[in-house]
Amino acid sequence: MTALEARDLVVEFPARGSGYRPVDGVSFAVAPGEALALVGESGSGKSLTALALLGLVPEQGRITAGSVLLDGADLLALPERQRRAMRGRRIGYVPQEAGSALDPVLTIGAQLTEALGVHLGLRGAAAATRAAALLAEVGLAGPSALLGRHPHELSGGMRQRVLIALALAGEPAVLLADEPTTSLDVTVQANVLDLLDRLRRDRGMGLLLVTHDLGLVAGHADRVLVMYAGRIVEEAPVESIFRNPSHPYTRALLAAAPRLDGPASPPQPIPGAVPDPSAWPSGCRFHPRCPQAMPICRAEAPALAVPAGPGRLPAHRAACWAAEGRQ
Repeated sequence: MTALEARDLVVEFPARGSGYRPVDGVSFAVAPGEALALVGESGSGKSLTALALLGLVPEQGRITAGSVLLDGADLLALPERQRRAMRGRRIGYVPQEAGSALDPVLTIGAQLTEALGVHLGLRGAAAATRAAALLAEVGLAGPSALLGRHPHELSGGMRQRVLIALALAGEPAVLLADEPTTSLDVTVQANVLDLLDRLRRDRGMGLLLVTHDLGLVAGHADRVLVMYAGRIVEEAPVESIFRNPSHPYTRALLAAAPRLDGPASPPQPIPGAVPDPSAWPSGCRFHPRCPQAMPICRAEAPALAVPAGPGRLPAHRAACWAAEGRQ
């Protein structure tokens, strides 16, 4: 059973001569109560993928292929009015940067009660009571008093919790959290991720957690998708991705993250940068940065396949010609 499924999703932008695809054939599914992490460097296409699931790609961008299945319906095939009714009500969204996502001139209560009115039809005292309950559910003390406060009167961590409460207002089946710990200190990051863990378990929601930090998801995800240059390059249960990473890019991300376990060693930066979407390399898009690149890597893009070897599971797939014993 799946709460949300993307199939062969393609997002295209126009360019001189031909278009380019910052999201190129992405497929995955999120089960009820599951936490799925989508990880990769900035520019890999993670946030755009999350927006495409909502049908909210930036101006001039178009979803040119694929489907997004929710409650048995393809969101991308629905008329805009029906799609709008699904946003927030069946699929919630926590954007980056709480400071800019909240309206600075409206109180927290006004923003929450507006969402409750749109999604659940609540008004007046019923909406205010439910808004205070949502603030309490996300761990904010004195929720009734907070309803009268403005965003600038709250700390960054408190604003992030308000955004999560807003995303929960429609009682969604799936929550998309796009870099929900951006600009927060380490302690607050951990608290926000613990909160998301608790909420998706208590509510049975599917959770898609978008982040650039692979180390951040170690204790907060069931499965991990590693994305590079618009494509998924590795997919695995979280334990398997840390113990037996198969793609050179995944290993590079792990080496770039600070480690508190094992021998002390400084983080190793990944040479180069994610290429511009208008000039993706041919073949495997990681090959210009890959220490294991072979001639076939430059000529032909590998499909996701199960690498053989100790500890490798059928649910662990990598798109790499050098992966041991590709099946």
